[in-house]
This record gives sequence, C-alpha cells and structure tokens, in this order.
Amino acid sequence: MTTLSDFTLPLLDGTPQSLAAYEGKLVLIVNTASKCGLTPQYEGLEALWRTYRDKGLVVLGFPCNQFMGQEPGSAEEIAEFCSITYDVSFPLFAKIDVNGADQSPLYAWLKASAPGILGTEAIKWNFTKFLIGRDGTVLERFGPEVLPADIAGPIEKAL
Repeated sequence: MTTLSDFTLPLLDGTPQSLAAYEGKLVLIVNTASKCGLTPQYEGLEALWRTYRDKGLVVLGFPCNQFMGQEPGSAEEIAEFCSITYDVSFPLFAKIDVNGADQSPLYAWLKASAPGILGTEAIKWNFTKFLIGRDGTVLERFGPEVLPADIAGPIEKAL
C-alpha cells in the first residue's frame, strides 16, 4: 500500500525532501498560487500551521502554475512573495503539475485516494487541500473554496 512516506520531492530551493520525514504527523497538502483570488488562503494555512504544529500538524505547499498561469514566478520569487506577503513559514516545495501527463506521482496518488465531487480525480483549481493521517494515508479532500479555518475541526479530530 502506498503512503505519503513513499514520495520524495524537491523543496522550493531544490533540495530533495523525503516525505517520510513527516511520518507520524498529520499533514495538510495544498497546491498553491501567488496570483489567484484564493491566494489570501496562505494566511489561513499559516495560522493552521502555527496553531497546530506543536500538536503534530505539518502544512506542505506545492506551487502550481496549471490554472490560468497564476504561479508564474521563479522559486526565488515564490519564496519572497510568500515570506513578505503572508509570513509563510511552513515548507514550500518546487513547482509541480497536479494534473495531466506531467503530474507529480504524489498528486496522482492523492487524487486516486480521495476523488473529488462525483468521483472526479482532477484538481479543479488552486488551493485544493488533502488531509493525510498520521499513518500516511489520505483522510479527506477539501475543495478550493473550503477556507483553512474550516478545516480546523477535521484537524483537531485527527490530532
């Protein structure tokens, strides 16, 4: 059975990061973008991270430019934007594809484990969220319109 620990992806600075490093943690995975109407969700994601990290939550951001080119920047530009604008301190990874032929194997697994509405697997937009249990399996998928604050209940339950 595949779990989160089976994947290694590059951080925003290019350093390979084994997701096994988060074994035993509750993990919230989010595809992000800096120039989207939903970009202010970074603030809520950071709030979740700061509120629950000492209890075992990790938030992981995966920038993606597949939705109307809303994440066009370089790794340095993304890091600077997230730091200056939203004081993001949770881990950010290198830009990835979440759909299509070049999709990340991580996202292929996430989507197959927790399909969206009516069983569709495709990621519809930026800020789709996946909550991964301490055992490394997908617990729940949240659409882009679900605000980070609205995930606090499921996070508390899973912690």
